[in-house]
Amino acid sequence: MKSSIRITSGNRLTFWIKSAQALALAAAICFSVGAAEPNSRFVDLDHRLMCTCGCAEILGECNHVGCQNSTGELNELRTGIASGFSDKQILDSFVAKYGAVVLAAPTKEGFDLVAWIAPFAVFAAALLGTILLVRRWSVGKTEVAAGVSDPATDALKDRIRRETGSDGGY
Repeated sequence: MKSSIRITSGNRLTFWIKSAQALALAAAICFSVGAAEPNSRFVDLDHRLMCTCGCAEILGECNHVGCQNSTGELNELRTGIASGFSDKQILDSFVAKYGAVVLAAPTKEGFDLVAWIAPFAVFAAALLGTILLVRRWSVGKTEVAAGVSDPATDALKDRIRRETGSDGGY
């Protein structure tokens, strides 16, 4: 005897509810990973700052042996976190002491906003220019492909054939 499973709208609804619950649980686990780690804030902040020794490395990844700058700056960062300062307060104190070059990424306000917008604007302008250029090139090709001929172009082609002795073949 064959047994068949009958799918009803109630079974489907239960399936989708359980699937949504599993997805929500998976998302909650993914977002909470690392949140309980005490060093996660320190790691986040030291990757948002640059070492000032001139190596152009992220503060937490400065690989100079005995780098005096990174050691001191990391200690300042630990002190700021231990003092209970917010991330913004800590970053502002580094900018006040070392200048804006200590930030690994420009801020998203004021003139620094140009650094975020300019690459996308240049890409969009280049893409638009390329599209317009290709369309301009293809306009003449579609007329030739459609069999439309220009008398001036035909006369020029006849003159070139006569002067070169070519029949136009390869």
